[in-house]
Amino acid sequence: MRRLPCAAALLLALVVSGRTRRARAHAPDAYGFGSRGAAMGGALAADATDFSASYYNPAGLAGATGLGLSIGYAYASNHLRTDGRDSGVRDVHGLSGGLVAPGEVLGVPFAFGLATFLPDDGLSRIKALRQETPRWELHDDRLSILFLAANVALRPLPFLEIGGGVAFLASTRGRFSVTGRADALSPYDSALRHEVDADLTSIRYPQLGARVRAGDLGFVGLTYRGEAKLPLSIDARLRGVVDFAGIEVPLLYELESRTVDAFLPQQVVVGASFQRIEGLRVNVDVAWVNWSAYESPVARTRAHLEATPPPEVPLDLPDDPRPTSVVPLRFADRLVPRLGVEYLALAAGGLRKVAGQQGERRAIEIPLRAGYVYERSPVPPQRGATNYIDADRHTVSLGAGVVLNRPLAELPGSLRIDLHGQLSVLPEVVVQKDNPADFVGDYRAGGTMVNLGGTVTAGF
Repeated sequence: MRRLPCAAALLLALVVSGRTRRARAHAPDAYGFGSRGAAMGGALAADATDFSASYYNPAGLAGATGLGLSIGYAYASNHLRTDGRDSGVRDVHGLSGGLVAPGEVLGVPFAFGLATFLPDDGLSRIKALRQETPRWELHDDRLSILFLAANVALRPLPFLEIGGGVAFLASTRGRFSVTGRADALSPYDSALRHEVDADLTSIRYPQLGARVRAGDLGFVGLTYRGEAKLPLSIDARLRGVVDFAGIEVPLLYELESRTVDAFLPQQVVVGASFQRIEGLRVNVDVAWVNWSAYESPVARTRAHLEATPPPEVPLDLPDDPRPTSVVPLRFADRLVPRLGVEYLALAAGGLRKVAGQQGERRAIEIPLRAGYVYERSPVPPQRGATNYIDADRHTVSLGAGVVLNRPLAELPGSLRIDLHGQLSVLPEVVVQKDNPADFVGDYRAGGTMVNLGGTVTAGF
């Protein structure tokens, strides 16, 4: 038995909240993928050969020296404010991991890689806001989408590596239905049935990359990530009979909501890793991000109410609500520079032969890392009805690792433990409206984001 007011309230909530849906990117774009990449500002287009290459540049998988398994965890604490008050941007956290398996095919070095990010607080989350409500559009709830990538790479020439594959984003979609007979005066006497049908849906997009050895200087890398759009559909239906003190009124209510659950703009990344000085790597990446193609998060909603009362019962039904007038976004493309530095600060212990490595290495190695990223906001001034808040983002990162080379006879490769910390500062911006009396008025926005995490990698 279900009470009609509960069902009606739920459907009403869907009508009100279903008008907008957070169209967001995913975790690797926001915070980096793996602790080494996060510590170096994500500047790994020419210098990723472990599981993280499945995100930064799939061609780098061909540079792996042996089978590697990785697992990590990241926690991002977001402190974004509007007019000095917390904006409610959730802390985000989850597991990352993957593997790289190198080998040979007809004498050509070959590698296969898997990588995933799994949010630990649910695979999908709905946060509905009207387009007039201020929201941090590009930062809110980024980790609530499952990410999975599968890539292959090969080295056809001694100085050239190429790779590619597909990546997946996943979320949920669902339908809600209520049928039966409801008693308006005695809700507990109602006989209603409800059905909820939800499933996991996903989309895939291509990833391509190349990496070229530039003599003794290091490597040059090129990566392309395709555009991805994950649509969201919500369908609700209430059909039955409402008993008003013995007068039965057939009732039908339908709701359809269609929007974009996630949007990942296409990107082209060019990077270089300078490795001429032994023990020192300096990485520089520049990414072109196609933000101008970003789609509005405002839902396209259709609602219809229909009732058939007896002739003696006058009943005027409201007209179906008009569709939401979607204001164009007009986001702008951006170039994002990244800088990463890694320095081998300590190499101690006896020399050991490590599987897949040329020569011998010290038993213990401790690399130190640092990075910087500048992301200019793609969001134009919000002078009208919309309030997509954003600000330029400066990110400084630090990290360190401990590499144990051939620590056990059963582990002929290495055991690597990496830690990272990131601080992102979003300087305060002032949003001034052309006509504050018609909208929410002028406001200020800014804040910080802190990301901490670690990754463990076993090489065989």
